Amino acid sequence: MAQNQTKYSFIAEEIRKRIMNHAYPLNQPIPDEITLAKEFDCSRMTMKKALEVLVLEGLLYRKRGHGTFIIKSALDADRLQIHNQEVNGFTKLLNGKKVISKVIEFKVIFPTEEIAERLHIEMETPIYDILRVRLVKDEPYVLEHTYMPVGVIPGINQQILEGSIYSYIQDELNLKIASSYKQIRADKATLLDQQYLDCASDDPVVEVEQTVYLNNGLAFEFSRSRHRYDKFVFTTVNIARR
Repeated sequence: MAQNQTKYSFIAEEIRKRIMNHAYPLNQPIPDEITLAKEFDCSRMTMKKALEVLVLEGLLYRKRGHGTFIIKSALDADRLQIHNQEVNGFTKLLNGKKVISKVIEFKVIFPTEEIAERLHIEMETPIYDILRVRLVKDEPYVLEHTYMPVGVIPGINQQILEGSIYSYIQDELNLKIASSYKQIRADKATLLDQQYLDCASDDPVVEVEQTVYLNNGLAFEFSRSRHRYDKFVFTTVNIARR
């Protein structure tokens, strides 16, 4: 279990891996809370919380009187699942697959009025201006344009950008990523998309614009990520509360 990782999030991560690796049959419920609690040596409440994480992610659903089942559509192997609660980075999303990050542009600038507003900073505050393309098996998946305040996330360099920025933030700076505000829209492929995502001029692109916050309330990222339409599925889960 990673440092600062809660027990329930560790369990959720382990069960998530099992689901994605088809360790549980799709036409039967997964083991019940009591069985899993014994296996993971935790309380039933902790196990319930771990399973709730996966329900909110759209991997599991509960059927009263019958148990907890895997949502089959969540195992679409051709497209990455991005959930509306997702605050992890792209590398974490790939769950072990090798991600290559190619840095197209990296510099320190002063923000425009719009970027300063999104990051809740003054226009005299220096920020990183980062443009990267993320590849899986040498195939481009997403083009990321990211802005981060230098004072909030110090020490960013080329080596970090070629890996995972979020891993650096959490493991090296010991900062906790808490929440994000996202807007998702469809767009036409731009010249940059065509160049770096291998898009055709008439291909659609899904753009995710987000501001991401640390648990101390500071905004540390404003970004626009351009996703290839054939590589991602965006999932929203709504649960009726009685």
